[in-house]
Amino acid sequence: MLETTSFKNQLQNLVPSPFSRSYLLAVSGGADSMVLAHLFKNSGLSFQVAHINYKLRGNDSDLDQKTVEDFCRKNDIKIHLYEVSDNDQKPENSIQLWARELRYNFFNQIRKKEKLDFLVTAHHLNDQLETFIINLSKAAGINGLSGIPANDNQILRPLLDFTKEEIYAFAQKSGIEFREDLSNRKNDYLRNKIRNEIVPQLTQTNDHFLENFKKSSRYLNQAKDFVQQQIREIENRIAIFNPSHKILSKERLGRESDFVKFEILKKYGFNREEEIPKIFKAENGSSFFSKEYQLTVNYDELVLTELKAQTGKPGTNHSEEILLMEKFEFSENQMTINLENIIEIESINKSLEWTFDAEKLRFPLWLRRPENGDEFHPSGFSGKKKVSKFFRDEKISILARQKIWILTDRENSVLGVIPFRQDRRNAGNENSGYILKILIRSKNEI
Repeated sequence: MLETTSFKNQLQNLVPSPFSRSYLLAVSGGADSMVLAHLFKNSGLSFQVAHINYKLRGNDSDLDQKTVEDFCRKNDIKIHLYEVSDNDQKPENSIQLWARELRYNFFNQIRKKEKLDFLVTAHHLNDQLETFIINLSKAAGINGLSGIPANDNQILRPLLDFTKEEIYAFAQKSGIEFREDLSNRKNDYLRNKIRNEIVPQLTQTNDHFLENFKKSSRYLNQAKDFVQQQIREIENRIAIFNPSHKILSKERLGRESDFVKFEILKKYGFNREEEIPKIFKAENGSSFFSKEYQLTVNYDELVLTELKAQTGKPGTNHSEEILLMEKFEFSENQMTINLENIIEIESINKSLEWTFDAEKLRFPLWLRRPENGDEFHPSGFSGKKKVSKFFRDEKISILARQKIWILTDRENSVLGVIPFRQDRRNAGNENSGYILKILIRSKNEI
């Protein structure tokens, strides 16, 4: 039964020392969130309130707002309001997704601004059951069937163990004013259809249906936690230590079940099941991209590199680019640039000293990472060669390639692959009047 005491106990299960924390309550004006606000007030907790008026139900939306404002004014509680305007550009479709994104962005912004510890929502056991059914219909797996987490990413849901009937009974007993959202009675959304048609039929099959569902949900969450622990242990066993990349043994991961492969790679954004077999069948050098990671097949390794925001000169799409030299001062016969003062180059076992005929160069000069289509005329060879083929011929690993720099001119023509080979076309000689030297010292010489 929902009482102030049982609520306090539930909150203590979710948060250590809950009475020393601060909270932002998402309050809509409905029975669930108004009961939540009263429980926080009755418990003597430190909290503020946030409310969004979506302007979707005319005067009813304004009355919802007034109900929340009246409660906060009466109890001297700080309230944060957001009223949707024409500038918010409501979509014709996916109103629910738009509204969810809008409210969580607003709530998180307020929580951080006010330096509050947690955002609290009024989701209850019936919401949990609805979510379970929705996820069941989508083949969401154990994570989806585990439902709404009670404590996740600074969001608390302390009413998840209480039914809608218990919440309404508490509201009636305590004389709590709240508003009914009549649009919830319409079956125009999947959740409403489940709430209004499917859940009532399920609960009629067994007097203890919701209580049994609560126990099943708890078992599923325990199973999920166990599985995730096992996945972490497997990943740790197949991971290869590297200070700058996450590397997984392709051969050892390949021996695991499809479930384990998916669960591990899903953490890096590769969450489409049909993509997993393609990764393991891909040729060496193949790359796959998620929103946050690049996965590169490097022989028996899967190299995961976190994608970073692109930087560089305006108008380019180079992932990393550094202006090396804007112009050559022809008042001097020779200029020298030591690259060690500009970029970090690992595992240099021999010194690099490139000499260029400065009069042939097209300034400014840039340093950037290799790109598809790069080609150059490597010194010591005849003809030209693609940089990618040069990497293969020199047996440079995928991981090592990501640390290589390319020296280019203003036309983006390759002048050298650092630290391996200079382009011979602009090389200086005894007849050159002006010389530019590019230097790197061997680690053994430092």
